Amino acid sequence: MIIRRARREDESRVLELATAFATSFQVDASRFGESFGVVVERADACLLIAETEGVAGYLLGFLHPTFYANGPVGWVEELMVDPRSRRCGVGSRLMGEFEAWVTRDGGQVVALATRRAAAFYSALRYEDSASYFRKVLPRT
Repeated sequence: MIIRRARREDESRVLELATAFATSFQVDASRFGESFGVVVERADACLLIAETEGVAGYLLGFLHPTFYANGPVGWVEELMVDPRSRRCGVGSRLMGEFEAWVTRDGGQVVALATRRAAAFYSALRYEDSASYFRKVLPRT
């Protein structure tokens, strides 16, 4: 298994996985394409690909400055592993590479929100720390 930064040619496979990942929203392919191009180029974004015989999973995370942590914090926005590749270490490897990226850029904390994968993150020594609130805003 290889963990690497995403490239433009990964777009269609990541779209497939993102579509399967989304439970609250319907992924729009054209808007996805716009976002994918931006994320691949941003220095504060980290889109990782787990590659076995094709794309087995992806992680989308960001690094942003904070006051409470005395510096940058990594935030995992999305982590999706193809169902056929689960329980093979793909998610753990993606998280490990993201943690290394955050550390290299001076971050001391990685955080995320999850509803369905608490046991996975607990196994990686993440601790339950807060409640997650959201508000879906109207489209303009």
